[in-house]
Amino acid sequence: MEEVPQDCPGTSSAQAGKGASCQGCPNQRLCASGAGAIPDPAIEEIKEKMRTVKHKILVLSGKGGVGKSTFSAHLAHGLAEDESKQIALLDIDICGPSIPKMMGLEGEQVHQSGSGWSPVYVEENLGVMSVGFLLGSPDDAVIWRGPKKNGMIKQFLRDVDWGEIDYLIVDTPPGTSDEHLSIVQYLSAAHIDGAVIITTPQEVSLQDVRKEINFCHKVKLPIIGVVENMSGFICPKCKNESQIFPPTTGGAEVMCQDLKVPLLGKVPLDPQIGKSCDNGQSFLTEVPDSPATLAYRNIIQRIQDFCGLHSSKEEKLISR
Repeated sequence: MEEVPQDCPGTSSAQAGKGASCQGCPNQRLCASGAGAIPDPAIEEIKEKMRTVKHKILVLSGKGGVGKSTFSAHLAHGLAEDESKQIALLDIDICGPSIPKMMGLEGEQVHQSGSGWSPVYVEENLGVMSVGFLLGSPDDAVIWRGPKKNGMIKQFLRDVDWGEIDYLIVDTPPGTSDEHLSIVQYLSAAHIDGAVIITTPQEVSLQDVRKEINFCHKVKLPIIGVVENMSGFICPKCKNESQIFPPTTGGAEVMCQDLKVPLLGKVPLDPQIGKSCDNGQSFLTEVPDSPATLAYRNIIQRIQDFCGLHSSKEEKLISR
């Protein structure tokens, strides 16, 4: 796979193909010619398709295994508890689609209608789309290069009949690669509310989250905030807290202070979270009194507040 320079100015920049960081890039000649800046016609098609979607939230993580998909699933479950809201969960983790399992939809298939692909529904107001629904078996490997992944993401956004949606949650793979660039590019004209970035307390995770935050700044993706997952373990009997993953450099709290990024909250470890995901159930309703449930609900409320504030600002700008 071709490597993009760390300080790539972007194909739409006046410095595309001309900056010092472009030297040695395999795409330098293409970018310098201006051909790299030709917009994909799908961007406008997707913009039209997304007119019925009020809020679009990306869930990102720098490193795998930090609970990003678990958070995406419970964000969807939590928002869908309000039956007046329509929620959609899009899984673009093409090579590791775990959302069907977590949502209790393993073995389900996508159906085609006159208006496009139909999402698979957990509840009447919670629809899900994932490449996992297109596989013959959950054990099948998806061995695709970047262009095919990008084509699949384009198809999910353009060809799925989402209908009227209040919140579209996009669960992404770890890192800052093809899938992330594609989703940001394809939704660029449709407007993304922002990204929620998931980490764990230890420095080995925070290192990659700093890269993720840097990525968001470079592609002008607003950051809703950071969630620290697996943040301590509260004993259900004695209620004492233990640090299973010690925050040796201060954890997400210190990182967010340093980088001036909001910390949405900390979710403590609870073995029931993993059990609920394996069973395809909502931890929020299965264990309503857990400290982790309270943390989830507080974080979900902060995300809703952010989206509401964002909408108000947009409406004011449009009315001017």
